[in-house]
Amino acid sequence: MKIGLIGHGAIAGYVSAQLGSRGIRPAVFLMRTRRALDGQDADAMQVTEARDLPEGLDLMVDCAGHAGLAAHGPAILAAGIDLVSVSLGALADRDLHDRLEDAAQQGGARLHLASGAIGALDCLQAARIGGLDEVTYIGRKPPAGWKGSPAETALDLDGLTKAAEHFAGDARRAATEYPKNANVAAAVALAGTGFDATQVRLIADPGISANIHEIHASGAFGRFSFRIEGTPLPDSPRSSALAAMSVVAAIERQRATIVI
Repeated sequence: MKIGLIGHGAIAGYVSAQLGSRGIRPAVFLMRTRRALDGQDADAMQVTEARDLPEGLDLMVDCAGHAGLAAHGPAILAAGIDLVSVSLGALADRDLHDRLEDAAQQGGARLHLASGAIGALDCLQAARIGGLDEVTYIGRKPPAGWKGSPAETALDLDGLTKAAEHFAGDARRAATEYPKNANVAAAVALAGTGFDATQVRLIADPGISANIHEIHASGAFGRFSFRIEGTPLPDSPRSSALAAMSVVAAIERQRATIVI
Protein backbone atom coordinates (compact mmCIF):
# COMPACT_ATOMS: atom_id res chain seq x y z
CA MET A 1 0.00 0.00 0.00
CA LYS A 2 1.03 3.57 -0.66
CA ILE A 3 0.28 5.42 2.59
CA GLY A 4 0.47 9.04 3.69
CA LEU A 5 0.24 10.53 7.17
CA ILE A 6 -1.34 13.77 8.37
CA GLY A 7 0.89 15.28 11.04
CA HIS A 8 4.23 14.25 12.51
CA GLY A 9 3.70 14.32 16.27
CA ALA A 10 3.93 11.51 18.81
CA ILE A 11 1.22 9.32 17.31
CA ALA A 12 2.43 9.83 13.74
CA GLY A 13 5.96 8.98 14.84
CA TYR A 14 4.77 5.76 16.46
CA VAL A 15 2.69 4.82 13.41
CA SER A 16 5.57 5.52 11.04
CA ALA A 17 7.96 3.41 13.11
CA GLN A 18 5.50 0.52 13.23
CA LEU A 19 4.93 0.72 9.49
CA GLY A 20 8.70 0.73 8.98
CA SER A 21 9.00 -2.49 10.97
CA ARG A 22 6.53 -3.98 8.48
CA GLY A 23 8.52 -2.82 5.48
CA ILE A 24 6.34 0.19 4.67
CA ARG A 25 7.63 3.75 4.40
CA PRO A 26 5.09 6.57 4.37
CA ALA A 27 5.07 8.14 0.93
CA VAL A 28 4.11 11.62 2.11
CA PHE A 29 3.46 13.73 5.19
CA LEU A 30 0.73 16.35 5.14
CA MET A 31 1.71 18.98 7.72
CA ARG A 32 0.97 22.59 8.62
CA THR A 33 4.52 23.61 7.74
CA ARG A 34 7.46 21.77 6.20
CA ARG A 35 10.23 20.89 8.63
CA ALA A 36 13.22 18.59 8.94
CA LEU A 37 12.31 14.98 9.65
CA ASP A 38 14.61 12.24 10.86
CA GLY A 39 15.01 8.48 10.73
CA GLN A 40 13.18 6.60 7.99
CA ASP A 41 11.05 9.70 7.32
CA ALA A 42 13.98 12.00 6.56
CA ASP A 43 13.53 11.90 2.79
CA ALA A 44 9.73 11.60 2.71
CA MET A 45 7.73 14.02 0.58
CA GLN A 46 6.10 16.86 2.53
CA VAL A 47 3.05 18.90 1.51
CA THR A 48 0.90 21.44 3.33
CA GLU A 49 -2.33 21.08 1.31
CA ALA A 50 -4.34 18.01 0.37
CA ARG A 51 -4.45 19.15 -3.25
CA ASP A 52 -0.68 18.62 -3.46
CA LEU A 53 -0.76 14.96 -2.43
CA PRO A 54 0.91 12.63 -4.95
CA GLU A 55 -1.13 10.38 -7.19
CA GLY A 56 -1.62 6.72 -6.44
CA LEU A 57 -2.15 6.95 -2.68
CA ASP A 58 -4.14 4.03 -1.28
CA LEU A 59 -4.67 5.45 2.19
CA MET A 60 -4.17 8.59 4.25
CA VAL A 61 -3.90 8.35 8.03
CA ASP A 62 -4.91 11.26 10.27
CA CYS A 63 -2.59 11.56 13.26
CA ALA A 64 -2.98 15.32 13.70
CA GLY A 65 -6.12 15.59 15.84
CA HIS A 66 -9.42 17.34 15.28
CA ALA A 67 -7.92 20.31 13.47
CA GLY A 68 -6.13 18.09 10.97
CA LEU A 69 -9.27 16.10 10.19
CA ALA A 70 -11.35 19.26 9.77
CA ALA A 71 -8.75 20.98 7.59
CA HIS A 72 -7.89 18.10 5.26
CA GLY A 73 -10.41 15.27 5.66
CA PRO A 74 -13.06 16.48 3.21
CA ALA A 75 -10.54 17.20 0.44
CA ILE A 76 -8.84 13.81 0.88
CA LEU A 77 -12.12 11.89 0.74
CA ALA A 78 -13.41 13.94 -2.20
CA ALA A 79 -10.23 12.99 -4.07
CA GLY A 80 -11.19 9.33 -3.69
CA ILE A 81 -8.57 8.47 -1.07
CA ASP A 82 -9.62 6.38 1.93
CA LEU A 83 -8.82 7.96 5.29
CA VAL A 84 -8.14 6.47 8.73
CA SER A 85 -8.66 8.81 11.68
CA VAL A 86 -8.45 8.58 15.45
CA SER A 87 -10.02 12.06 15.84
CA LEU A 88 -13.50 10.73 16.53
CA GLY A 89 -14.48 13.61 18.79
CA ALA A 90 -14.44 15.96 15.81
CA LEU A 91 -17.54 14.20 14.46
CA ALA A 92 -19.62 15.71 17.27
CA ASP A 93 -19.61 18.79 15.03
CA ARG A 94 -22.63 18.06 12.84
CA ASP A 95 -21.38 20.33 10.05
CA LEU A 96 -18.01 18.56 9.85
CA HIS A 97 -19.70 15.16 10.04
CA ASP A 98 -21.91 16.07 7.09
CA ARG A 99 -19.02 17.54 5.07
CA LEU A 100 -16.97 14.38 5.57
CA GLU A 101 -19.91 12.17 4.61
CA ASP A 102 -20.69 14.23 1.51
CA ALA A 103 -17.03 14.24 0.46
CA ALA A 104 -16.75 10.48 0.90
CA GLN A 105 -19.82 9.93 -1.26
CA GLN A 106 -18.51 12.35 -3.87
CA GLY A 107 -15.11 10.66 -4.06
CA GLY A 108 -16.25 7.08 -3.55
CA ALA A 109 -13.95 6.85 -0.54
CA ARG A 110 -14.39 5.70 3.05
CA LEU A 111 -13.55 7.25 6.42
CA HIS A 112 -12.33 4.50 8.76
CA LEU A 113 -12.52 5.39 12.47
CA ALA A 114 -9.82 3.84 14.65
CA SER A 115 -10.96 2.72 18.08
CA GLY A 116 -8.47 4.94 19.91
CA ALA A 117 -7.85 4.51 23.64
CA ILE A 118 -10.90 2.32 24.31
CA GLY A 119 -11.98 -1.25 23.57
CA ALA A 120 -15.22 -3.29 23.50
CA LEU A 121 -16.59 -1.25 20.58
CA ASP A 122 -17.29 -4.43 18.61
CA CYS A 123 -19.56 -5.56 21.45
CA LEU A 124 -21.41 -2.23 21.41
CA GLN A 125 -21.85 -2.35 17.64
CA ALA A 126 -23.27 -5.87 17.83
CA ALA A 127 -25.55 -5.00 20.76
CA ARG A 128 -26.89 -2.00 18.85
CA ILE A 129 -28.44 -4.38 16.30
CA GLY A 130 -30.79 -5.82 18.91
CA GLY A 131 -31.34 -2.47 20.62
CA LEU A 132 -29.46 -0.66 23.36
CA ASP A 133 -31.37 0.79 26.31
CA GLU A 134 -28.53 2.67 27.95
CA VAL A 135 -24.84 3.39 27.37
CA THR A 136 -22.67 5.30 29.82
CA TYR A 137 -19.00 6.22 29.47
CA ILE A 138 -17.01 7.18 32.58
CA GLY A 139 -13.60 8.76 32.18
CA ARG A 140 -11.23 9.06 35.14
CA LYS A 141 -7.89 10.83 35.06
CA PRO A 142 -5.46 12.17 37.65
CA PRO A 143 -6.13 15.88 38.30
CA ALA A 144 -3.13 16.91 36.16
CA GLY A 145 -4.72 15.11 33.21
CA TRP A 146 -7.60 17.62 33.22
CA LYS A 147 -5.39 20.72 33.17
CA GLY A 148 -6.36 23.01 30.31
CA SER A 149 -9.97 21.79 30.30
CA PRO A 150 -13.20 23.18 31.83
CA ALA A 151 -12.46 20.99 34.87
CA GLU A 152 -10.13 23.77 36.03
CA THR A 153 -13.07 26.10 36.61
CA ALA A 154 -15.28 23.40 38.17
CA LEU A 155 -12.71 22.00 40.60
CA ASP A 156 -9.56 22.94 42.49
CA LEU A 157 -7.45 20.38 40.66
CA ASP A 158 -4.32 21.10 42.69
CA GLY A 159 -6.14 20.77 46.00
CA LEU A 160 -8.21 17.64 45.40
CA THR A 161 -7.99 14.98 48.11
CA LYS A 162 -10.64 12.61 46.74
CA ALA A 163 -12.29 11.81 43.43
CA ALA A 164 -14.65 14.50 42.13
CA GLU A 165 -16.95 14.59 39.12
CA HIS A 166 -16.71 17.72 36.99
CA PHE A 167 -18.93 16.80 34.03
CA ALA A 168 -22.17 14.87 33.57
CA GLY A 169 -24.07 15.07 30.31
CA ASP A 170 -24.34 13.62 26.83
CA ALA A 171 -21.44 12.70 24.58
CA ARG A 172 -22.02 15.60 22.19
CA ARG A 173 -21.62 18.11 25.01
CA ALA A 174 -18.58 16.24 26.30
CA ALA A 175 -16.94 16.22 22.88
CA THR A 176 -17.71 19.91 22.36
CA GLU A 177 -16.61 21.16 25.79
CA TYR A 178 -13.64 18.81 26.20
CA PRO A 179 -12.15 18.56 22.68
CA LYS A 180 -8.76 17.34 23.96
CA ASN A 181 -10.44 14.55 25.93
CA ALA A 182 -13.34 13.77 23.59
CA ASN A 183 -12.18 10.91 21.39
CA VAL A 184 -13.03 8.06 23.76
CA ALA A 185 -16.53 9.38 24.54
CA ALA A 186 -17.06 9.88 20.81
CA ALA A 187 -15.91 6.35 19.99
CA VAL A 188 -18.41 4.93 22.48
CA ALA A 189 -21.17 7.15 21.09
CA LEU A 190 -20.50 6.26 17.46
CA ALA A 191 -20.38 2.54 18.20
CA GLY A 192 -23.51 2.58 20.34
CA THR A 193 -26.46 4.91 20.81
CA GLY A 194 -25.08 8.09 19.22
CA PHE A 195 -23.80 11.38 20.61
CA ASP A 196 -27.07 12.59 22.10
CA ALA A 197 -28.16 9.37 23.83
CA THR A 198 -24.78 8.33 25.25
CA GLN A 199 -24.25 9.53 28.81
CA VAL A 200 -20.82 10.70 29.95
CA ARG A 201 -19.30 11.30 33.37
CA LEU A 202 -15.82 12.79 33.74
CA ILE A 203 -13.94 12.48 37.03
CA ALA A 204 -10.70 13.86 38.44
CA ASP A 205 -9.19 11.35 40.86
CA PRO A 206 -6.02 12.08 42.85
CA GLY A 207 -5.84 8.42 43.87
CA ILE A 208 -4.92 7.12 40.40
CA SER A 209 -1.90 7.49 38.15
CA ALA A 210 -3.33 6.10 34.87
CA ASN A 211 -6.24 7.17 32.70
CA ILE A 212 -9.19 4.86 33.33
CA HIS A 213 -12.02 4.39 30.82
CA GLU A 214 -15.24 2.52 31.59
CA ILE A 215 -18.24 1.56 29.46
CA HIS A 216 -21.51 0.35 30.97
CA ALA A 217 -24.27 -0.77 28.60
CA SER A 218 -27.58 -2.61 28.73
CA GLY A 219 -30.09 -3.71 26.12
CA ALA A 220 -31.74 -6.68 24.45
CA PHE A 221 -28.38 -8.54 24.55
CA GLY A 222 -28.10 -8.24 28.36
CA ARG A 223 -25.55 -6.10 30.21
CA PHE A 224 -21.84 -5.54 30.07
CA SER A 225 -19.17 -3.42 31.72
CA PHE A 226 -15.70 -2.75 30.36
CA ARG A 227 -12.75 -1.04 32.05
CA ILE A 228 -9.28 -0.27 30.79
CA GLU A 229 -6.34 1.52 32.42
CA GLY A 230 -4.34 3.19 29.70
CA THR A 231 -0.67 4.12 29.66
CA PRO A 232 0.82 6.94 27.58
CA LEU A 233 3.38 6.70 24.82
CA PRO A 234 6.87 6.65 26.38
CA ASP A 235 7.90 9.88 24.65
CA SER A 236 4.58 11.70 25.03
CA PRO A 237 2.72 11.66 28.38
CA ARG A 238 -0.35 13.28 26.77
CA SER A 239 -0.73 10.64 24.03
CA SER A 240 -2.40 7.28 24.64
CA ALA A 241 -0.30 4.29 23.65
CA LEU A 242 -3.41 2.29 22.79
CA ALA A 243 -4.72 5.10 20.57
CA ALA A 244 -1.50 4.98 18.53
CA MET A 245 -1.67 1.18 18.41
CA SER A 246 -5.28 1.32 17.22
CA VAL A 247 -4.22 3.41 14.21
CA VAL A 248 -1.70 0.76 13.18
CA ALA A 249 -4.33 -1.95 13.71
CA ALA A 250 -6.75 -0.01 11.47
CA ILE A 251 -4.10 0.16 8.74
CA GLU A 252 -3.44 -3.57 9.05
CA ARG A 253 -7.15 -4.26 8.57
CA GLN A 254 -6.98 -2.40 5.26
CA ARG A 255 -4.14 -4.70 4.13
CA ALA A 256 -5.49 -8.00 5.48
CA THR A 257 -7.26 -10.66 3.42
CA ILE A 258 -9.00 -12.06 6.52
CA VAL A 259 -10.42 -9.38 8.82
CA ILE A 260 -11.81 -9.53 12.35
